[in-house]
Amino acid sequence: MFLFSILLSLGFSNDISPKTNRVMHHSTAAVRTLPVSKSTNFKEEKTLVLNIASDSIADSYASTKEDAHQLRLRLKKDLRAGTISIDHIKTAFADQLVDKIIPHWYGTPWSFGGHTATPNEGKIACGYFISTTLRDMGININRYKLAQKLPIDEAKMISCGSEITQVEQETHEKAFEEIDTLTQEGLYFIGFDEGHVGYLLKREGELFLIHSNYLNPVSVCMETLKESRVFNRFTKFHLVAISHNDALLQRWLDNGTVM
Repeated sequence: MFLFSILLSLGFSNDISPKTNRVMHHSTAAVRTLPVSKSTNFKEEKTLVLNIASDSIADSYASTKEDAHQLRLRLKKDLRAGTISIDHIKTAFADQLVDKIIPHWYGTPWSFGGHTATPNEGKIACGYFISTTLRDMGININRYKLAQKLPIDEAKMISCGSEITQVEQETHEKAFEEIDTLTQEGLYFIGFDEGHVGYLLKREGELFLIHSNYLNPVSVCMETLKESRVFNRFTKFHLVAISHNDALLQRWLDNGTVM
């Protein structure tokens, strides 16, 4: 697995919400090194900078997608045989997506119309980052149709009929507290009102936002939710469980169509 650094660029970025095309006020923000790890230990803080040929990136990513395919087949077989539980599948799915698929994308530039299918080749919008990584994890999904929907509609499609949790507070601080209370260890989809989408990860009790960031560093990155400038601009959110979504995981195992 290749892990890419979160690009910490200097200066201001174009503060445009990618799904609403609203222009927002520029502001400075402190940026600290964020934890990126090969394991589930997110307490180790690292910044890795790798200069790798594009062919190597594509080959490595193709291999990672094949690993996800083989994992799905193996888990389906073991579940039928009764040698593993659904909880084992939830953990294996989240670990493969978060620790194997997604890290290839770190540093890939954000663009409002970006829709590259290959990490660090071209640019990618927030919706396409979600739909592409879910597809490459092996979920039978049309990445174009999902990426072009509003956040609430993306949440509905990913939910597969499971609960969509709405969080709306007067301040982002109160919203953070509610989200922290509502979530357990695992991976979620998070929609930001009508303006943005990403993954919400809770690991070792800490909340992280993994997304194609339209603010600094203007690329795919992982950052703590509390310190995210994007998160701090919103007070309304849509949450859908991914790793705890039995319906979604069953469709993944059966190669059933999500949309």
